Amino acid sequence: MEQDGSIGQYVKQEQSMIRREHARLFKNLDGLRAIEAAPDVMFVIDLKREHNAVAEARRLRIPLVAIVDTNADPDLVDYPIAGNDDAIRSVKIILQGVTEAINRGKSEADARKSRRINTPREEEAQAAAAPVSAPAPAPAAAAPAA
Repeated sequence: MEQDGSIGQYVKQEQSMIRREHARLFKNLDGLRAIEAAPDVMFVIDLKREHNAVAEARRLRIPLVAIVDTNADPDLVDYPIAGNDDAIRSVKIILQGVTEAINRGKSEADARKSRRINTPREEEAQAAAAPVSAPAPAPAAAAPAA
Protein backbone atom coordinates (compact mmCIF):
# COMPACT_ATOMS: atom_id res chain seq x y z
CA MET A 1 0.00 0.00 0.00
CA GLU A 2 2.94 2.31 0.66
CA GLN A 3 4.42 1.61 -2.75
CA ASP A 4 1.30 2.52 -4.70
CA GLY A 5 0.26 5.32 -2.33
CA SER A 6 -3.10 3.84 -1.39
CA ILE A 7 -2.17 4.00 2.30
CA GLY A 8 -2.78 7.76 2.07
CA GLN A 9 -6.54 7.08 1.97
CA TYR A 10 -6.44 6.13 5.66
CA VAL A 11 -6.11 8.43 8.67
CA LYS A 12 -2.76 8.56 10.49
CA GLN A 13 -3.82 6.16 13.23
CA GLU A 14 -4.94 3.52 10.72
CA GLN A 15 -1.76 4.03 8.68
CA SER A 16 0.26 3.45 11.84
CA MET A 17 -1.69 0.25 12.64
CA ILE A 18 -1.21 -1.03 9.07
CA ARG A 19 2.53 -0.31 9.19
CA ARG A 20 2.86 -2.04 12.57
CA GLU A 21 0.99 -5.09 11.28
CA HIS A 22 3.21 -5.18 8.19
CA ALA A 23 6.35 -4.94 10.32
CA ARG A 24 5.13 -7.74 12.59
CA LEU A 25 4.28 -10.04 9.68
CA PHE A 26 7.57 -9.25 7.96
CA LYS A 27 9.52 -10.03 11.14
CA ASN A 28 7.72 -13.31 11.81
CA LEU A 29 7.12 -14.70 8.33
CA ASP A 30 9.71 -13.22 5.97
CA GLY A 31 12.02 -16.24 6.23
CA LEU A 32 9.30 -18.45 4.78
CA ARG A 33 9.60 -16.77 1.38
CA ALA A 34 12.87 -18.57 0.65
CA ILE A 35 11.55 -22.05 1.50
CA GLU A 36 11.13 -24.09 -1.67
CA ALA A 37 10.13 -27.42 -0.11
CA ALA A 38 8.80 -28.71 3.19
CA PRO A 39 11.49 -29.37 5.81
CA ASP A 40 12.58 -32.94 6.52
CA VAL A 41 12.01 -32.53 10.26
CA MET A 42 10.81 -29.83 12.64
CA PHE A 43 12.25 -29.05 16.08
CA VAL A 44 10.02 -27.34 18.65
CA ILE A 45 11.01 -26.07 22.09
CA ASP A 46 7.62 -25.40 23.74
CA LEU A 47 4.64 -27.45 22.51
CA LYS A 48 2.04 -25.36 24.32
CA ARG A 49 3.34 -22.02 23.05
CA GLU A 50 3.94 -23.24 19.49
CA HIS A 51 0.67 -25.18 19.14
CA ASN A 52 0.03 -23.69 15.69
CA ALA A 53 3.42 -24.90 14.40
CA VAL A 54 2.77 -28.36 15.86
CA ALA A 55 -0.65 -28.53 14.19
CA GLU A 56 0.86 -27.42 10.87
CA ALA A 57 3.63 -30.03 11.08
CA ARG A 58 1.15 -32.79 11.87
CA ARG A 59 -1.12 -31.70 9.01
CA LEU A 60 1.81 -31.73 6.55
CA ARG A 61 3.11 -35.00 8.04
CA ILE A 62 6.48 -33.48 8.91
CA PRO A 63 8.26 -35.49 11.65
CA LEU A 64 8.30 -33.53 14.89
CA VAL A 65 11.10 -33.45 17.47
CA ALA A 66 10.26 -31.48 20.60
CA ILE A 67 11.28 -30.82 24.15
CA VAL A 68 8.33 -32.11 26.17
CA ASP A 69 7.64 -30.78 29.64
CA THR A 70 5.12 -32.11 32.15
CA ASN A 71 2.52 -29.62 30.90
CA ALA A 72 2.55 -30.91 27.30
CA ASP A 73 1.15 -33.98 25.56
CA PRO A 74 4.01 -36.22 24.33
CA ASP A 75 1.63 -38.07 21.99
CA LEU A 76 1.66 -35.05 19.64
CA VAL A 77 5.39 -35.53 19.00
CA ASP A 78 7.12 -38.19 16.91
CA TYR A 79 10.44 -37.91 18.80
CA PRO A 80 9.95 -36.41 22.29
CA ILE A 81 12.86 -35.18 24.38
CA ALA A 82 12.02 -35.03 28.07
CA GLY A 83 13.20 -31.77 29.55
CA ASN A 84 12.33 -28.39 30.98
CA ASP A 85 11.31 -26.13 28.12
CA ASP A 86 11.01 -23.10 30.40
CA ALA A 87 14.62 -22.89 31.62
CA ILE A 88 17.06 -21.28 29.20
CA ARG A 89 19.98 -23.29 30.54
CA SER A 90 18.12 -26.57 30.00
CA VAL A 91 17.19 -25.60 26.44
CA LYS A 92 20.82 -24.60 25.68
CA ILE A 93 22.16 -27.94 26.93
CA ILE A 94 19.60 -29.95 24.96
CA LEU A 95 20.17 -27.89 21.80
CA GLN A 96 23.93 -28.32 22.14
CA GLY A 97 23.50 -32.11 22.23
CA VAL A 98 21.10 -32.05 19.28
CA THR A 99 23.44 -29.86 17.21
CA GLU A 100 26.39 -32.13 17.92
CA ALA A 101 24.36 -35.17 16.85
CA ILE A 102 23.23 -33.41 13.65
CA ASN A 103 26.79 -32.36 12.78
CA ARG A 104 28.12 -35.86 13.49
CA GLY A 105 25.39 -37.38 11.30
CA LYS A 106 26.11 -34.94 8.46
CA SER A 107 29.83 -35.66 8.54
CA GLU A 108 29.20 -39.42 8.51
CA ALA A 109 26.78 -39.06 5.60
CA ASP A 110 29.27 -36.89 3.69
CA ALA A 111 32.05 -39.43 4.32
CA ARG A 112 29.82 -42.27 3.11
CA LYS A 113 28.83 -40.28 0.05
CA SER A 114 32.43 -39.41 -0.83
CA ARG A 115 33.44 -43.07 -0.42
CA ARG A 116 30.65 -44.09 -2.78
CA ILE A 117 31.70 -41.50 -5.33
CA ASN A 118 35.45 -42.16 -5.05
CA THR A 119 35.31 -45.98 -5.10
CA PRO A 120 34.45 -46.45 -8.80
CA ARG A 121 37.00 -43.84 -9.84
CA GLU A 122 39.73 -45.45 -7.76
CA GLU A 123 39.01 -48.85 -9.35
CA GLU A 124 39.20 -47.29 -12.82
CA ALA A 125 42.49 -45.59 -11.91
CA GLN A 126 43.95 -48.84 -10.61
CA ALA A 127 42.87 -50.70 -13.74
CA ALA A 128 44.40 -48.01 -15.96
CA ALA A 129 47.67 -47.99 -14.00
CA ALA A 130 48.11 -51.77 -14.12
CA PRO A 131 50.63 -52.80 -16.82
CA VAL A 132 49.08 -54.45 -19.80
CA SER A 133 50.81 -57.81 -20.39
CA ALA A 134 51.84 -58.56 -23.95
CA PRO A 135 50.61 -61.83 -25.43
CA ALA A 136 53.10 -64.71 -25.07
CA PRO A 137 55.18 -65.34 -28.21
CA ALA A 138 54.05 -68.28 -30.31
CA PRO A 139 56.36 -71.32 -30.08
CA ALA A 140 58.73 -71.74 -33.00
CA ALA A 141 57.90 -74.48 -35.45
CA ALA A 142 60.10 -77.53 -35.00
CA ALA A 143 62.59 -78.18 -37.78
CA PRO A 144 62.09 -81.47 -39.65
CA ALA A 145 64.60 -84.15 -38.66
CA ALA A 146 67.00 -85.25 -41.40
